[in-house]
Amino acid sequence: MNLRNLLTFLITLGFSINGMAEDQLTATKVAGQGPMLDVADKIWETIPAVTVPMLPQNVVLPFNVKPAVSELKVKTAHNGQWLGVLLEWADPQENDWSLTDQYGDQVAIQLPLEKSASPMMGNPKGRVNILQWRAALQRDLDQGNMTLKDLYPNALVDLYPDKILRASDAKPYSGALGLGNPVSHQDSSPVLDQIAEGWGTLTVKPEQQGNGRGAWKEGTWRVIITLPLSGGGINSPNLAPDQATEMAFAVWEGGAKEVGSRKAWSNWVPLKLAP
Repeated sequence: MNLRNLLTFLITLGFSINGMAEDQLTATKVAGQGPMLDVADKIWETIPAVTVPMLPQNVVLPFNVKPAVSELKVKTAHNGQWLGVLLEWADPQENDWSLTDQYGDQVAIQLPLEKSASPMMGNPKGRVNILQWRAALQRDLDQGNMTLKDLYPNALVDLYPDKILRASDAKPYSGALGLGNPVSHQDSSPVLDQIAEGWGTLTVKPEQQGNGRGAWKEGTWRVIITLPLSGGGINSPNLAPDQATEMAFAVWEGGAKEVGSRKAWSNWVPLKLAP
């Protein structure tokens, strides 16, 4: 075992008691077809929540030793085709846009693709699938992309490259958005479907299968992240009713300047899909 894997193992072992949820998650079998995207669906009222304690990120710089979110309330369900995960946490302010010094709220679920996967974004030969919902992406999808004037009301622009160049030549001047980076702009979903095998390896999958919706009301976020049970291929978990796996979580409160490695994370929580 190399030093990196040993460190991951020791830290995970240290949190194995205090960092575990009260119970295992059970994905209740519900009726219906297609992805479950309605956070207000009455079906969620019948499903018990599991409290998942969130841990400080003190492994990779920059640390987040006092995360803003201490716990998530998690409910899971499946309809035989899709797995739905409802996440709820307290957040005094809705942050759904990002600037150089302001960050949006985010939450993510993680499922193992290999048995030896670490809860901290996997490890070599222990890949994980991470589905990350971003409030800023959902705002763009719901209300349209924010303009420069929206973000910086006092900014002055002499000339835009797309006014004098062909569209294809002007794209590089738009940064990551112009180059088609999916982290900067999603076409259809506020969820980024990604894989990782250790810190610093997070990569957006070419095939985006996850989806989700979120709603903030009176100091509480309720977010659904959903994915097909049978994703196919080596980059997606292949789940089935009456199957056991595990799930981990991460959450960022934008109002507390949390972004990147400055987050709260959880250990693995056992997950069983009801038959």
